[in-house]
Amino acid sequence: MLVVGGGVVGLGVAWRLGQQGVRVTVLERGEAGRGASWAAAGMLAPVAELGFEELDLYALSRESLRHWPAFARDLEAATGRSVDYRDDGTLVVAPDRDAAEALRRSFRFQQQHGVDVRWLSRDAALDLEPFLSPRIAAAVHAPGDHQVDNRRLVTALRAAVEDAASVTVQEHVAVRAIHPDADAPRAVLDDGSEIAARQVVLAAGAWSGGVEGLAPVEVPVRPVKGQMLSLRMDAPVAGPPFGLRHVVRSPDAYLVPKSDGRLVIGATSEEQAFDTRVTAGGLYRLLEGAWEACPGIDDLDVIETWAGLRPASRDHAPLLGPLAPGVVAATGHYRHGILLTPVTADEIAALTLARLRDADHTADVLAPFAPTRFA
Repeated sequence: MLVVGGGVVGLGVAWRLGQQGVRVTVLERGEAGRGASWAAAGMLAPVAELGFEELDLYALSRESLRHWPAFARDLEAATGRSVDYRDDGTLVVAPDRDAAEALRRSFRFQQQHGVDVRWLSRDAALDLEPFLSPRIAAAVHAPGDHQVDNRRLVTALRAAVEDAASVTVQEHVAVRAIHPDADAPRAVLDDGSEIAARQVVLAAGAWSGGVEGLAPVEVPVRPVKGQMLSLRMDAPVAGPPFGLRHVVRSPDAYLVPKSDGRLVIGATSEEQAFDTRVTAGGLYRLLEGAWEACPGIDDLDVIETWAGLRPASRDHAPLLGPLAPGVVAATGHYRHGILLTPVTADEIAALTLARLRDADHTADVLAPFAPTRFA
């Protein structure tokens, strides 16, 4: 079995297959887990990110969130490493009246679909999270949204696959092409060499669309750049300590507090191909949006700035399932890669394992995300 791509999705699939004794080789063009998986914020927020036309994606996200506690426990038990799974919930805030009207429309839509959300006045929101700006107009609390430390997740998954006797990770190995075949699909590397396997899983994130050899099948995945930064939530020089507890989302930024004292702020959304430069304008927009929601960030130290590349499909939903003879897709997760890791790992591993054993496996939850929907 070959897994092309060593982010959290590729590593998760390889780990689940390794638990079943399947021999897996993971081919990663860079350093495993250090692409979009490392650059993320770790939000598990199907409610806060529910869009008006994304009900299938919401169902998949809710299913993956249901998988998350067991996935985290299994991974922590296998490696002895915490992934810092937290269930504090999300606060979506409206900094002014216009934003409150837009938030009210979203809130009503969520209520119509039975989502657990609570409308909060300014005072109620401040009671729940005192570090919000006293100028906000309103907020929505999504108690069912959770978070995980994505960097700890990467570290734990890497340790899990390294401990699996049947899994091998090869880094700095770029795959140029995949040649489908029902019995022996082949991956062609940049140096021209080939590796054959009984099944190939394409989990190459933003680079998936550039893999050749799959025509006439289309893999419409492109990179969408996101700039981010992190601050240290130590006591500022003057005033009380800053200790944000909830994930806070505003129209122009989100703030994600981590147990190690980091406050992750993101993220821009830029169609800039594979550009990963951090720009003054990008950081300014993030800090301005974050300050509107939580002005207490003013005196916090900047720890790090970075940019990542989200793998976005044409409809911003993932490609999950059979792609071509002998080839299965697990890519195009866009903003939801960390959230969708458990359901993707579990279902894609089950699907490929069934194909290896010439058995059937039906995953209704994956049906709307068939890669062939773009044909």
